[in-house]
Amino acid sequence: MSASYLLLDRLVKSYGRGNAVDGVSLDIARGEFITLLGPSGSGKTSTLMMIAGFEQPTAGAILLEGRDLTGQPPYRRNIGVVFQSYALFPHMTARRNVEFPLLMRRLPVAEITARVDRTLDLVGLSAFASHQPRQLSGGQQQRVALARALVFEPDVLLLDEPLGALDKNLREQMQVEITRIHREVGITTVYVTHDQTEAMTMSSRVVVMNRGRIEQVARPLEIYDRPATRFVAEFVGESNVLEGTLVEAGRVRLDGLGVTMSIAGVRPGRQGRVDVLIRPERIHLVDRSQRPDGVSVFVMKVTSATQFGDRVLATGRVGSQSLRVRVAGAQGRDVREGIEVLVGWRQCDLHVIPESPAA
Repeated sequence: MSASYLLLDRLVKSYGRGNAVDGVSLDIARGEFITLLGPSGSGKTSTLMMIAGFEQPTAGAILLEGRDLTGQPPYRRNIGVVFQSYALFPHMTARRNVEFPLLMRRLPVAEITARVDRTLDLVGLSAFASHQPRQLSGGQQQRVALARALVFEPDVLLLDEPLGALDKNLREQMQVEITRIHREVGITTVYVTHDQTEAMTMSSRVVVMNRGRIEQVARPLEIYDRPATRFVAEFVGESNVLEGTLVEAGRVRLDGLGVTMSIAGVRPGRQGRVDVLIRPERIHLVDRSQRPDGVSVFVMKVTSATQFGDRVLATGRVGSQSLRVRVAGAQGRDVREGIEVLVGWRQCDLHVIPESPAA
């Protein structure tokens, strides 16, 4: 990771009795696409608003290239912001909306024209420059808002749930577009969402937040494959969290299954109860006539089976443990409620959650 560009240093935001943001520290490199991911009330939007200057920290500091922004008003921070509501001027055309930040900065007319033309082209709206917001689709309005936030060449771009008002297909298209624009412009971006797909597909790193604190900061695949806490394991993607007991170094007894397994990555010296994660897609149906080497096999009684067309989500019980299994393709068509199936996984697909009870 390169040197710090945007630094959040022990940020606290208090509203009355509790802290909406409780000691958040984050080091962001120039050009990164960072996503703050978490449920409602996790503190992600309050953190974004403090970076923008719309909220002032109760404690802590915000530094941009070593310059302290804490206490400075928004108009002195050179930060672009895109909101879920777009916040476009309804009586202005797309071009006038994009021009507005440059007019406020009193730039020369020729420079304003060149920047607006270039930015509208970047977001694919050159042909719609004369349209007012009511004449544009939701996705086009979002592009205007994005162009307005980019046209004055901000140091940082902030996006607060920018795709929340769009339908699924349009949201997916805009994910691709925002990622493309970030790649072309290279601007440092902080993106807020509760949508896991947006976070996983768009980000350089994901910051998972809960109750005002950071649970984990990592690249998307590490967040998914190696969550640092039980909250992250259960919030990001679907999960099976198995209760286990460390019986010796590297060996965990899975209490609900009645078996003991060797699992890599257990911190030396740990003892007591642990949480063990296995993702539903890592559990496979096993042919009764073939038992692959290195695969632990169990009998599961199917209690429900939900068809999704290309896959089946089966829920069942192995011993006293409830399991969720994703079965893809034709193999899942015969899975139905009430039958027994063989399921299995490789031990390398198990992950001991570092911050589980024994930590």
